[in-house]
Amino acid sequence: MRIKQPDQTRETLLDAAFWEIYRHGFQAASLSNILHKTGLTKGALYHHFPAKHDLGLAVVDEVIHQRLEKWLFLPLRNATDPITTLREILRNRAKLTTPEMVALGCPLNNLMQEMSPLDKEFKQHLSVVLKIWQDTVFNALKRAQQNRQLRQNIDCRAAALFIISAFEGCISVSKNLQSPKEFRLCMTQLDDYLEHLLVKVSA
Repeated sequence: MRIKQPDQTRETLLDAAFWEIYRHGFQAASLSNILHKTGLTKGALYHHFPAKHDLGLAVVDEVIHQRLEKWLFLPLRNATDPITTLREILRNRAKLTTPEMVALGCPLNNLMQEMSPLDKEFKQHLSVVLKIWQDTVFNALKRAQQNRQLRQNIDCRAAALFIISAFEGCISVSKNLQSPKEFRLCMTQLDDYLEHLLVKVSA
């Protein structure tokens, strides 16, 4: 138990830090709030994260990245039918829109908007996650193209960038309007775009 305890402490701190940053942004995030929510001491915090900056970067690498890995990256990498899988993932996200997402937006995009212009190290860590996202969608589209499911004239790299940008745009608009309905409407258009990429099968 003594061996596992530090890992659990780190996970507890990261989870609380994620929600604090998600709700308030990195710059306004309060270490006191994080400690209050976790019931941990400053010593425990600084043992794992010597500074607030280190904690923020760990949230990007170990929480935001892993959330994307679980719900998007891994299913797409393992998909035998990548386009159908991608459409199902996006449709499910539209169906299961959470109050937090509408109220707060996308954690990754929020930090990119806030921190990328201010902090080179934050920008680098955020860019790594974004690059993995683009590469994952690109590889899924290329597999679909090789399987003759996707039209051969599609630029998969450009399409992957557009899909990610459209998805993030849908979330940003719904956050601005505080409207799940507008998010679902926007996501329907993205789904239509994906359908137009497919090879049409003659009846």
